[in-house]
Amino acid sequence: MAKPHVVVIGGGVAGLAAAAFLSAGSAGSAGPVRVTVLEGSGRFGGKLLGGEVGGVRVDLGAESMLARRPEGVELARAAGLGERLEPPSTAKAAIWTADGLRPLPGGQLMGVPGDLAALEASGVLTPEGLRRVRDERPAELGEDAPIGRYLTERLGREVVDRLVEPLLGGVYAGHADEISIRAAVPQLLELARRPGSLTAAIAELGSRATAAGPVFNGLRGGLGTLPDAVAAHARALGADLRTGHPVEALRRTPDGWRITAAGRELTADAVVLAVPAPQAAALLEADASAAAAELRRIEYASMALVTLAFRRADLADAPLTGSGFLVPPVDRRHIKASTFSSNKWGWLERSAPDAFLLRTSLGRHHEDAALQWDDDELVARSLADLRTAVGLRATPYDRAVTRWTDGLPQYPVGHLDRVARIRTRLDALGAVAVCGAAYDGVGIPAVVASARRAAALLTPGT
Repeated sequence: MAKPHVVVIGGGVAGLAAAAFLSAGSAGSAGPVRVTVLEGSGRFGGKLLGGEVGGVRVDLGAESMLARRPEGVELARAAGLGERLEPPSTAKAAIWTADGLRPLPGGQLMGVPGDLAALEASGVLTPEGLRRVRDERPAELGEDAPIGRYLTERLGREVVDRLVEPLLGGVYAGHADEISIRAAVPQLLELARRPGSLTAAIAELGSRATAAGPVFNGLRGGLGTLPDAVAAHARALGADLRTGHPVEALRRTPDGWRITAAGRELTADAVVLAVPAPQAAALLEADASAAAAELRRIEYASMALVTLAFRRADLADAPLTGSGFLVPPVDRRHIKASTFSSNKWGWLERSAPDAFLLRTSLGRHHEDAALQWDDDELVARSLADLRTAVGLRATPYDRAVTRWTDGLPQYPVGHLDRVARIRTRLDALGAVAVCGAAYDGVGIPAVVASARRAAALLTPGT
């Protein structure tokens, strides 16, 4: 009998991972289904994008993934990239406060301090802010709460503004007073529910994690090389991967699904939707209007990345150290962070020893003004902030601006309940699953895990 046909809509890392999981059988055997991936754009990878700036290969999207969660590393190894996994050369980041750069305190969890001695030594908080952190107070948590509001009650507003906000902004491009502690930082929720001091619980967690190896991993040549490797891996397992195939319509049939893509019709026994929530909503509207309504309520933040290439010889008067710095939004700067890429990644420094690459990020949820500026303005404002923060006055010899419109889904209070409702309604429809950053986490390991979940749902027992 012919194998069931599963169509994966979307060729980002979630869709590619789902295709690989669906196509893989037991050792030495063919997979249980036939897989087709339909990607609307001309490339695979979604938010993983590599490119050249100043003749140097760099990441223009995500540049690292959590190493202490296994799914992303396992996918890279399955795709033949195990020998190219490489942790950052330095993790010494800073906070750009009102009066200059201060070291990011160690022993923290998403900005929530555990090592109070390191926090004091960093100078990030005022004496009053430090006293408030030490004076922990009871705070209402319940089933969930916005991270910022909860921590303001428990540890004071200053720790939220100066530490939690810049770290959360780097991950979600969102705001601490809106982001769900349960959805975004479940580990913190667990610690917050324990009796006793929250900072002491984080300190204990940090002492156990120290021996667990690097927190993050990248890939030599950039994380942008991962999509093509996973695509090649999926093809080797028998998947049919197609770019330039935007899906225009999706309809349930008595036997499965009818898909219209690039003006042609395909049939499928099952479908994986690995596209952002708004696109998934549009495709499901005709057959799953309740799920589509929930998907439309998932909001997204837009951001821009400015990548700058300098000649090292021009940086003698303002040497750049560490991996970069984060910017508290309360200080109202243009940029929200800067990564000193050539310091952070040994492979990049080795590949271009005479160049220095760095990048800035701009834009947060509800703050789209930066995305309205043209490329020259984004570069000019980035350089102005870099001049103030680190004294950088050199002129870049090349630059690139990458805009990620609606690039990061937001996880407000109630997000996990919404995801559960979406999946329950799709389960009732049958033979369809969703995966990607909109559901179970925005990082690569979480996205890969959601792809595995979708594949398992459609091919039980594999």
